[in-house]
Amino acid sequence: MDEEDRIYPKMPIVAVGALIYDEASNKILLIRRANPPGEGKFSIPGGVVELGEDLVNAVKREVKEETNIDCEILGVIGISNIVVKDDSGRIKWHYIIIDFLIRPKGLETKPATDALEAIWVSVDEALNLNLTLATRKLLEKFKQFISAKNIPMMSVENFVY
Repeated sequence: MDEEDRIYPKMPIVAVGALIYDEASNKILLIRRANPPGEGKFSIPGGVVELGEDLVNAVKREVKEETNIDCEILGVIGISNIVVKDDSGRIKWHYIIIDFLIRPKGLETKPATDALEAIWVSVDEALNLNLTLATRKLLEKFKQFISAKNIPMMSVENFVY
């Protein structure tokens, strides 16, 4: 999807996010965004679902493109509705983001495409960074889940007719 199609969209854009969690180190992987919205801020890797693309394949593709790691999908951990308005009140961006909890198959990263940087940090360290609002909310919720040792997740069903 071209950048001009994302700004002032005619309808919400579906995207995926990857909360990549390494249980052994108790760290998550964040990227610093290269593009708006949220340019320069840290967030979880992710991006727009391509037409006809399976959601699981979309999140795996985005993780590979932005961090160069392979991953295992554990389930859906959250869904966000992101609406950003301009100064005149028009909707400049509207994303529906399905966030997945991910287990990395490796820890060596190489940021690329939309990622300026990729860093492994604890959730507490992450919450002290300049995060996108959606990432901050997701991490606050995730922190409660891991301290309770109970991470509720939803399955993903894909229907193609």
